[in-house]
Formats: sequence, structure tokens, C-alpha cells
Amino acid sequence: MEIFNYKKSAEILALSATMTDFTYKKHCHEEYALGVTLRGIQQYHLDGSFQSSHKNGVMLFNPEQYHDGSSYDRAGIDYVMLYIKPAMFAEILGKQELRFTSPVVYDTRLAQCIYSLSQAIQNGADSALCSELLLQLAHLAAHTEIEAARRTDNAFIRKAKEMMNCSLDHVLKLDHISREFHLSKYQFIREFKSHTGISPYQFFLNCKVEHARQSIEKNKDIYSAVAEGGFTDLTHLNRHFKSVFGITAYEYMSQLG
Repeated sequence: MEIFNYKKSAEILALSATMTDFTYKKHCHEEYALGVTLRGIQQYHLDGSFQSSHKNGVMLFNPEQYHDGSSYDRAGIDYVMLYIKPAMFAEILGKQELRFTSPVVYDTRLAQCIYSLSQAIQNGADSALCSELLLQLAHLAAHTEIEAARRTDNAFIRKAKEMMNCSLDHVLKLDHISREFHLSKYQFIREFKSHTGISPYQFFLNCKVEHARQSIEKNKDIYSAVAEGGFTDLTHLNRHFKSVFGITAYEYMSQLG
């Protein structure tokens, strides 16, 4: 049985999910993602390592960390996840960028706080309460496995990502991009993947899906999302949207109201 319920409040996106046979394709989010495994064992690849989150495990993802996800067995898993914009953490904790250093931790207070905020959002609690719970969560997280260190600034990757983000409504033109770096197409693919852990095409497609999600939240129009994301049609968008979020673009729009 596959259930994915999304709700949003105070600019925080909350997911409550039950998974059995579903498997997420490799993807990333622009936000920090903090979750708790409520039942079963959740497994995923992250930064070249294999992770397992057992019951009460707190899963911590930095922005733009690529990962997949599945249940350990057919008994399935239940879990909750919060997606929090970096700017929100920065406002609470200061301007220095924060990086999670451990993918999975077992911290009862942190797990309970994530679950409480998730439940508040799912149940439509007042945004003021959600903001208070976020404040508590941010300070708890800052005292767990977080490192106050900036990512290595790689000009090659930064420029490559900018070029791909500027052409989301078109097909990916690897020949054009690779020429900008005086590399062959295959050299560019190899270099990009060695730095990011994901191919340029996977990155480009993930950006298109993320752009479509943001368009849906802003415009409440799935067909605008199709056009802005450069998808062939709604079926094309839904196929890739579901591989990242577990539900179709229309279902996502309906859940957020």
C-alpha cells in the first residue's frame, strides 16, 4: 500500500508516507529534509554510501544531496518528512550555512519534535504554532550532528548548474554546455558526475521536476507546470513527478489545496 500525503504551512512542506513496493528514483531537494522512520526499515543511497534508518531513526538531508529510497522488505515503512528552506534555518540560527554530518541519528527529542511539527502541519494547525515548533526544531537540530561549514565552492559545477537551470523549458544540450568548458560531451558528463554523484541528465530532470512543483504551489495549475518545465505533456510530467514525490502532479496540487 502506497500513501503519500503532502501538506504545507508556514512555508514548511510536510510529508506523511506509507511505502511497500515503491522506490524513489535518485533525486534531491532544494530544502533541508528532516524525517523520522516510524515503522520498518528505510534504506537509501546517499553520497556513495548505503544508509538504513530503523524505527525512530532521524534522517537528515542537506540541500542538493542526491538520494533514492525504498523499504527494506515487503512489510513496508511508515515515515514523516519535513522540507525546510535554507533561508528559514538561516533566519533562526544565523547566516552561516549548516551541514548535517551524519545521515541518520537516533535522538528521541529531535525525533519527537520533527513528528510534532509534521502532525501540526498535517492537521492544519495555526501557522503560529508551526513556527514555534520550527524554532524548537532548529535549535535541537543545531546541537546534534550539524557542522557549521560551507561547501567547497566549485566554479565548474556552479556554472554548469546555472546553464542547465536557465534552459529548463528546453531539452538538455550537452554539446553546447560542454563546449563552454572546452570539454567533449563525455568528458563533461564524467567530470560533472565525479563532483556531484549524479549525471547531468539526472540533475537537469530533477531541476525540471522541482521547478514544476514550485509552479504548482504558486499557480495551482498543472498545465502551467507542464509548459514551464518543458515537459511534453501531463503524462510526461506525472511520470517523473511521481518518481520523486510518490504521487502525480495533480494529486500533489489537490493535497495542497
